[in-house]
Amino acid sequence: MRARVFELSRAPCADELLSRLRTRRALVALDSAAGSPCDWSIVAFDPLAHVATPQSIAGIRDAVATIRSEAGDAIPGLFHGGFVGALSYDLGIAGERGLELPRDPWHSPLVVGGVYVDFIVRDERAHKAWLVLHDGVSDGRAPIDPRRGEIEALVASACAHPTTPQRTTPLARHTSADEHMRRVEVLRASIAAGDLYQANLAHRSSCTIAGDPIDLYSKLRRVNPAPYMAYLAWDEHASREESHFPRGALLSASPELFVECDGRTARTRPIKGTAPRSSDASVDRNNAEALLASAKDRAELAMIVDLERNDLGRVARVGTVRTTAFPQLESYAGVHHLTADVTAELEDGRDAIDVLAALFPGGSITGAPKVAAMRHIAKLEGEGRGFFTGALGFVDVRGHAAWNILIRTLVWRPLDASAPDAGPQGEVSFHVGGGITWSSDAAAEERETLAKAAKLVETLESGT
Repeated sequence: MRARVFELSRAPCADELLSRLRTRRALVALDSAAGSPCDWSIVAFDPLAHVATPQSIAGIRDAVATIRSEAGDAIPGLFHGGFVGALSYDLGIAGERGLELPRDPWHSPLVVGGVYVDFIVRDERAHKAWLVLHDGVSDGRAPIDPRRGEIEALVASACAHPTTPQRTTPLARHTSADEHMRRVEVLRASIAAGDLYQANLAHRSSCTIAGDPIDLYSKLRRVNPAPYMAYLAWDEHASREESHFPRGALLSASPELFVECDGRTARTRPIKGTAPRSSDASVDRNNAEALLASAKDRAELAMIVDLERNDLGRVARVGTVRTTAFPQLESYAGVHHLTADVTAELEDGRDAIDVLAALFPGGSITGAPKVAAMRHIAKLEGEGRGFFTGALGFVDVRGHAAWNILIRTLVWRPLDASAPDAGPQGEVSFHVGGGITWSSDAAAEERETLAKAAKLVETLESGT
């Protein structure tokens, strides 16, 4: 498999590329739309048809092994071809036999995605873009030059006619505010009893919507731009084992890096602590300063940093796990957050798949200890989470990887999931939640979930 790289005459942003390429199969975008970092984005299309979707984290290694890189043009950016996909939270912890999680109400696939070798990469700083195509791939593809011309023509053409997403039913919240606050108190009692230190508790909302999910993603990107945004669509070929939910899409405005790995070092960046943004600059500044000074939020972050250090330590060289920038304030369109970086050098014989398995699901969206937190979450929430608080990202042919955590994420499916021509009528579901500790106030935790939901709700409102 040899790479051929062509600089494009235009460098559209990821959402415009998705719109122009909407007729391609199983589109996916890893979109660094705003915030920090804002370096590289990719839009990939037409995954290799002969490579089955892996059904576990370990299976990603086998999927990537189906392609082999040969000398070719230098590929710009972070991704050089490989597996791009999403992992459901309901996969659970690799190797943890005593933890049984329920499936989500939509019975979402546990893994979606594919092996992609054709994609467009965009340098967000230089505003340049390149088309990367690979020849020597035996899955019946057309010769490289005609395909290059076809994609270049699509990118340079007038934009495809977008739909205007319209919500067709009221947004339904499936757990009332009173019930969510009651669950917070149950968790506080369990924490006081010594069962756990912290757990992330969430609730779900849904509605029906008319319009193409690509256009809904474009609106989400305008309303709530973030550094780890992503769009991923899958079809019946990508999830043939999951007959209940054969088609769908993920639309993520995630601010959170789950893990990145260059084959030698790994980094995870948990978020803990949230304060709402304000259009009043003075109020906004006060909210940020109060968050930085909050003993409760700093303690919550410290617990998760300790958990992430332990998880990384399972695959790291002894003595190389480090915590930096604790705490660091990050500000996004709708909220302020506290974050911290945890890094490590990999033990000999370990790779990005090992790192992913050791950390998944992310501690910031489970709690501590992880197994106890996940058991309490399953019992209180009463259903699986699906892709919410799972992860979306890539592992490429070099063994490099980068994954977000699927928060601030809309999950879309056709209204009639069994019909391949169901059209742009679908259901959308999303969760919001927060970390609960003994010092949590139930009413404040409820308000925090509403602050996190605000930009998703705005995205689902009718109109442009």
